[in-house]
Amino acid sequence: MNLTKKLINEPKNAVTEYLEGYVSSVEHVQLLEGAPEINVVTQIPPINDSKVAIISGGGGGHEPGQAGYVGKGMLAAAVSGHVFASPSAKAVLAAIRAVAGKAGCLLIVYNYTGDKLQFGLAVEKAKAEGHKVEMVLVADDCSLPGQGVAGRRGISGALLVTKIAGAAAAGGLSLKEVAAVATDTAKQCRSVGVATRICTLPGAAPSDRLGEDEMEVGMGLHAEPGASRQKMQSANDIVKLCIDCIQQDGAEDLPAGCQVAMVVNNLGSTPVMEMYIAARAALRYAQEKHKVKVVRLYVGTFFTSLDMQGASISLLPVESGRLARLDSPTQAPFWPKDKCIVVPDKPKAALPLAPNPEAQTSRPDTLSEQGQLLEKALLSAAAAILDHAQELDDWDQRVGDGDCGTTLAQGARAIRADCCKRYPLNDAAATMNAVAGSVGHSMGGSSGALYQIFFVALAAALKETQTADAWGIGAQAGLAAIQHYGGAKPGDRTMLDALAPAIETFRAKSRSGGDAVTALQAAASAAASGAERTKTMRAGAGRSSYVPEAALHNTADPGASAVAIWLQAVAVALK
Repeated sequence: MNLTKKLINEPKNAVTEYLEGYVSSVEHVQLLEGAPEINVVTQIPPINDSKVAIISGGGGGHEPGQAGYVGKGMLAAAVSGHVFASPSAKAVLAAIRAVAGKAGCLLIVYNYTGDKLQFGLAVEKAKAEGHKVEMVLVADDCSLPGQGVAGRRGISGALLVTKIAGAAAAGGLSLKEVAAVATDTAKQCRSVGVATRICTLPGAAPSDRLGEDEMEVGMGLHAEPGASRQKMQSANDIVKLCIDCIQQDGAEDLPAGCQVAMVVNNLGSTPVMEMYIAARAALRYAQEKHKVKVVRLYVGTFFTSLDMQGASISLLPVESGRLARLDSPTQAPFWPKDKCIVVPDKPKAALPLAPNPEAQTSRPDTLSEQGQLLEKALLSAAAAILDHAQELDDWDQRVGDGDCGTTLAQGARAIRADCCKRYPLNDAAATMNAVAGSVGHSMGGSSGALYQIFFVALAAALKETQTADAWGIGAQAGLAAIQHYGGAKPGDRTMLDALAPAIETFRAKSRSGGDAVTALQAAASAAASGAERTKTMRAGAGRSSYVPEAALHNTADPGASAVAIWLQAVAVALK
């Protein structure tokens, strides 16, 4: 067995084992006997004898594949071949025998030569046995012009055909009527896919056919070469390419103003974030450029090509009848439970404002003595961090992720800019809240959050009084909040190893009758000593806790050093 990085056992058993796992987790489906030659999933209980049964299938590797759409309102049975291999006529015939009743059954087949032949043979054998059977081919891939005898390939748009046909059958239409509904839908459904990475078959080595900077337009679901290989483009440009192709091919069916259903399908391993970025772009472009009205938008992993990266887009014009069938309930696990209704120009909810926002974001025309001192302290602290940013980054390269100085500098720049424009400096509590806001919109990561927590807690203690003792109580509250939410404590080799002794010293000096400036100078000295002690500490929290202890030796914690730097700058400025 050639082991690859896949959660499989023997590659030849992958499809069967997938189906066995799948039916174990879904109450209303079961497998027919006969695996691995016959891999057929059927509905429990069997479809009503008076209703047309819908069957679909094809090679494995497209999971959830057709098996994921077995259930009331969609498929009565799904037939799977081995990975990228058509199921045998024997397996298809077994499915027909299992679910076809008096009303007959309709086979929906994705247009690939092998599938067409195997399903076609099964149809003829079933008819010879007396079954009422019809077959509809879906050939929605419009990326390749003029496919000759083989015709266009069937890809993800076939699911729209399946859903609409399944609803028609559930509604009691005759076999002839259901087949007509499916045929008409298939004729108007168009899809284009773009792959950014080729899939890897179970047991096989990854393909290098696509370069890291390349994508392939119109790649087949079995990784067959597509219409063109191009340099990688943005999501917006890829979507434009797909929709323009669909629109050019189906201009008669997709006139301006018509209602359409859109499917944005994950080809296998495209991240959810990227799928919704593509869906956003597709919705906007189709409506703004081509003036069609997208009324349903289905986004998800519906029909894949193993772990291929990329997406396909399908468009189908929908009048009221088709729309009702798309919206009708189904038991199929992988069809969206939500109706996926597009709300035009959906408004965003109003952003809640802080109480009395003007008072918190207005700089006084005239600063009080306290306001002047507060401004001087803030600008001095910011300047000190900016002066030492590179040094802090250098230290952090040795013991962390290398961005301590860069992150703190972003906060320092924001504080410097906001202090000159909008801090209500005559109100210390409101100013500390404003500082927290500056840090919040400029600094990411743990440092940003911890400093925000500190300043918010400090602000709360300063609302009633702004004495030196109140500053000490507020700083102590900020320290406690950092410990509560961050989990670190003094001795863990973090910013707390400078902040905690500084606050303790400041409170002790101010309580013993010392003036605030003297207490602040003592606090700065304590912070510097605390930062120095981190050189010999073992990291118990923060990024440094992941770094080997030997690498930490003789390098002070950058976060603690930063506290010592800005606190020293404040002490000097207010001296």
